[in-house]
Amino acid sequence: MKQKLATIAHSRAGDKGNTLILSLIPFDERDFALLVENITTEKVKTHLGHQVKGEIVRHVLPELKALQFTCFEALTSGVTTSLAMDAHGKSLSYALLEMEIEFPVGKPI
Repeated sequence: MKQKLATIAHSRAGDKGNTLILSLIPFDERDFALLVENITTEKVKTHLGHQVKGEIVRHVLPELKALQFTCFEALTSGVTTSLAMDAHGKSLSYALLEMEIEFPVGKPI
């Protein structure tokens, strides 16, 4: 059964120049392994490719039970030089949570 990431995780966004940092943190630590297995850089690139033009690097943070994605060339040249409506890229944390993944059979939502 496919569900949106927002059903099991939350996300935060940060920026530095034209680089966007997205965190992905499960509400329940037991879902961390599900995120590690399913949320790859390739899937994030496919999902956010309309906005992220450069490389995406995934960082697995087991001590925090979180994933972090560093997305290059994501903010139309950066906050201080861009006229983009969302220069900081904050809305991309919500866009990430719209990604759907296959949940194991019997996983409560």
